[in-house]
Amino acid sequence: MNDPLKDFDIENPELPKAIKKAALESGGYPYDEKFDDDQYEEEMYELQKQLVLLQDHVGRTGERIAIIFEGRDAAGKGGTIKRYLENLNPRHNFIAALPKPNSREATQWYFQRYIDWLPAGGEQVLFDRSWYNRAGVEPVMGFCTREQTDHFLDEAPLFEERLTKDGIRLFKFWLSIGREEQLKRFHDRRHDPLKTWKLSPIDLEALGKWEAYSAARDEMLRRTDSAHAPWTVILTNDKKRGRLNMIRSVLSRIDYAGRNERAIGEIDHKLVMSAQQFLTWNEAQ
Repeated sequence: MNDPLKDFDIENPELPKAIKKAALESGGYPYDEKFDDDQYEEEMYELQKQLVLLQDHVGRTGERIAIIFEGRDAAGKGGTIKRYLENLNPRHNFIAALPKPNSREATQWYFQRYIDWLPAGGEQVLFDRSWYNRAGVEPVMGFCTREQTDHFLDEAPLFEERLTKDGIRLFKFWLSIGREEQLKRFHDRRHDPLKTWKLSPIDLEALGKWEAYSAARDEMLRRTDSAHAPWTVILTNDKKRGRLNMIRSVLSRIDYAGRNERAIGEIDHKLVMSAQQFLTWNEAQ
């Protein structure tokens, strides 16, 4: 098997042709062309009108919605969150993107610092990474022990059961990206002066840990997928298709006044899978 890292030099302004050619279809992505821009804007406009109606519903009923976004670096978490919130009131719909814990937080119960960010009545909170750091980046990069990760994987479903029993609607998304597509996006960030801030030393160090991240992801999906808080996996090599399907996945699971099935559209099940479907599909790749 060819290693896409073999001829990859992120400092070289020319992206290797092999990576560029394989990027979109990497990781088993089922489409060989990106989604049409005009069609994307048309469908996104309809979805965002539905999100405004959902916002009205949440405000009237006092519902609480928490949406978790996890995935490898450059999988499209930030852009998806931005489009979801684009036309919503930032007073009641906001991002939780916590920095690394300070010295005091590091000694707390692991979930403690996330609790203050959970939604109050009438709010939607979108977590750009979450407590699932303990299942991914922390063990892979050596920031926690194996025992701490095991304890987290046992405790997370119980913690989430308490949230959902209290009435919080909890959505968990893993955005999945192919290796060549990730390399392409990293390269774009390195050579775009407006995006260089998105590329951290940890991102670069993670380049050589692809398999370790894959193993951590699979264990996380197996041990923390539950009936009360299931994972939804979305293939996001094409950001546009990924964003549309993420928003559809939320809208299709909530009843609200003015809900329009035609405007929401159909979820693309070539791209959207349950945790078990993804694990089975990925093993077959």
